[in-house]
Amino acid sequence: MGIGVFIYVGIIVLVIVSAWKINTKADKPGWACLVPIYGTLVTLDIIGKPWWWLLMFFIPVVNIVFAIMMINLLAKSFGKDSGFTVGLIFLPFIFYPILGLGEAKYEGPAGLK
Repeated sequence: MGIGVFIYVGIIVLVIVSAWKINTKADKPGWACLVPIYGTLVTLDIIGKPWWWLLMFFIPVVNIVFAIMMINLLAKSFGKDSGFTVGLIFLPFIFYPILGLGEAKYEGPAGLK
């Protein structure tokens, strides 16, 4: 049980550090990833979407669609394609570190800079 907890905490720390770096690459405060609603607002700003998208995350089923669109636009904001979006959805503990700690550069909202 002890090693499982250690691995679990390690993965959580890795994802938090990755999210922090994603924010700082986009010239946003890194600590924003630690504050739940504000962190989502910062992500929406990174991808170039309005604040009211946050309201869509409170509507069942609609929230899934908007979350997938947000993740896809985040990948595009860093020059990645739809295949990378699939990785961000199904293997976030691998693909968020690639995005945050790797060589990916912020290219503007949805890569439109």
